[in-house]
Amino acid sequence: MPELSKVTGDKADYRMKKEVKQMTFVLGLTGGIATGKTTVSEIFKEKGIPVVDADIGARVVVEPGTDGLKDIQEHFGEEVLRPDGSLDRKALGTIVFADSQQRETLNLLLGKHIRRWIREQKTHYLLTNPPLIILDIPLLFESNYSTEVDQVMVVALSEKTQLTRLMERDTLTRETAEQRIAAQLPIAEKIKRADVVIDNNGTRQETKKQVMEWLDHFFEETAALN
Repeated sequence: MPELSKVTGDKADYRMKKEVKQMTFVLGLTGGIATGKTTVSEIFKEKGIPVVDADIGARVVVEPGTDGLKDIQEHFGEEVLRPDGSLDRKALGTIVFADSQQRETLNLLLGKHIRRWIREQKTHYLLTNPPLIILDIPLLFESNYSTEVDQVMVVALSEKTQLTRLMERDTLTRETAEQRIAAQLPIAEKIKRADVVIDNNGTRQETKKQVMEWLDHFFEETAALN
């Protein structure tokens, strides 16, 4: 696995010093499936940091009556809907995880709706002028959100641990779990593109320690520039 030692690297320090002069610093949080991004997001929330969760947005934009659900229905058909008209996520997942073209189509159909929702939530938080906002986006690199954040934090772990955790978490066969991991940008590539990497191979406390070190560093830089 690539080196996970970018928590306080020169690149991260430079960008922080450069960008923290803005009223609000926007941190993009991402990772691979089952790498522990949600754990890190929860740590930020515990500290009172505003978090815009794209997974929530992805659910909101496909609620009954939305344009997002209408777009899905028109392309994938009635088979991805439940009897009550809501989205059958399991049925849709079976289709898109087995077909990269269908997966790309789904991302294109929902991408504009999710991006609009994220921007609305971000604007809402910006009105309160917080020093820091987290944009929690699983497909941050894949959906080209890098230019909308000041820094990118990637939550990573070994491929073996990722596979094991995904199989246990979602009760999946090895083949299905590998298929879902392969559907995303490799975690090694995300690490290369990251400004900050959180190593989540250990315990939650060890992960929290890394996040708190980043937060302490961030607020120290903020205080020094004000």
